[in-house]
Amino acid sequence: MTEYKNTRNPILPLKYHVPDSEAHVMPDGRLYLYGSYDDKENEFCSEKYHVVSTADMVHWTVHPISLKGEDVPWLNDPNAAKYQGIDWMHPTPFILKMIQGMDLAAAQKQLEDGEKVPKAPMLFAPDAIYKDGKYYLYFCMSDDSEGVAVSDRPEGPFYNPVQLPCGGIDPAVFIDHDGKAYYYWGQLFAHGVELNPDMVSFDENKVKDNLVTEYDHFFHEGSSMRRIGDTYYYVYADMERGKPTALGYSTGKSPLGPFTYQGIIIDNAGCDPESWNNHGSIECVDGQWYVFYHRCSRGTQQHRRLCIEKININPDGTIDEVKMTSQGVGEPFAPGEKIMGYQACEVKGKVRIDVDADYEEVLTGIADGDEAYFRYVQNEKEWTEAGIQCSGSGIVEIYMDEQPAGMIEVGDQGEGFHRYTAPIKMASGVRELRLRFQHAQNLKIASCTVG
Repeated sequence: MTEYKNTRNPILPLKYHVPDSEAHVMPDGRLYLYGSYDDKENEFCSEKYHVVSTADMVHWTVHPISLKGEDVPWLNDPNAAKYQGIDWMHPTPFILKMIQGMDLAAAQKQLEDGEKVPKAPMLFAPDAIYKDGKYYLYFCMSDDSEGVAVSDRPEGPFYNPVQLPCGGIDPAVFIDHDGKAYYYWGQLFAHGVELNPDMVSFDENKVKDNLVTEYDHFFHEGSSMRRIGDTYYYVYADMERGKPTALGYSTGKSPLGPFTYQGIIIDNAGCDPESWNNHGSIECVDGQWYVFYHRCSRGTQQHRRLCIEKININPDGTIDEVKMTSQGVGEPFAPGEKIMGYQACEVKGKVRIDVDADYEEVLTGIADGDEAYFRYVQNEKEWTEAGIQCSGSGIVEIYMDEQPAGMIEVGDQGEGFHRYTAPIKMASGVRELRLRFQHAQNLKIASCTVG
């Protein structure tokens, strides 16, 4: 178990990569996050889950392993029921585009080679819910199977996995005000069904298909359901902007639809040069609504990290799109407060957040014209000082809310990181800090300060 105090994005220590987070306030009053767990260099997810929880959005606990893939009995069982995920015989525009970019001969050989060895028990995105003294963890696996395990505790461990009669990815569970429970899953086309009272089974004949789709709702994957007032909010990975980097939502007046597309809540497209997907949820904690999402890092589509932003539900029920921030659920960075390079909420160009021998992670891969954004910083006076802890050489141009504020010239002083300062001019108040890099030579940014 790891305990950690933080309100900035990313929320958890950098060694913990917990994407796809479903957030639920449980009966004990704590907020619990159920997500995947990235621990490999070039693969999504892993063979285990860790539940994350907090009582105050400040002090976080990463709990011990809640479920292992090796504990799921039907994986690699030739007699286990098989259910199809994506319908490859009826490809969507997204699937057609993906196929056109594939080397089909190589893909076929990879498939044939893969069938010769047991498949790793990979656990993909989960969800969980409480009912009648028990906690139910719904999960999916790398073979398209889905299941549910049970525990007496919200953090697990979860036991006795039961296979569900469906195939696909990204399950979601929801209990309505009348006590009826619903299950959702799918990719490109979402499916939903009312669960039986036992919470571990449903009638296959009652499954409703196409709740939200790629065609009508920009649905990619990552189902999540909430009810606000008399309206049901279907939140998911939204590909309206070309890639499923956004969390979008559709609304309806029934837990099984029909649903009408409403728009985007947040987009992580700028978190890394290789940003590819998003998956998360919304939840109300002590009267404040939040969106829980992830950002990839290290110039990969993986190493996805938990991030959180405040959101607002408007009187008409719509949700305004919010930007990714560095401050997260906390206040803007105070004058003189150290802002770590890995807290950049957006990057442009080749620059990325990656590991370094001298610091845990830094901004690196910097080329001329690249930019890094930090939202938001607080300033109390017109003239102040900016500082950069870095290695290499170059010029760092500083902007506040798109306005030039100053620059710092960095000279290569040999090995290690060194601090450079310069006066800057900025209006008082809360501002977006942008660093733009020129004449960069092996430039790496460990941290910066303003004020």
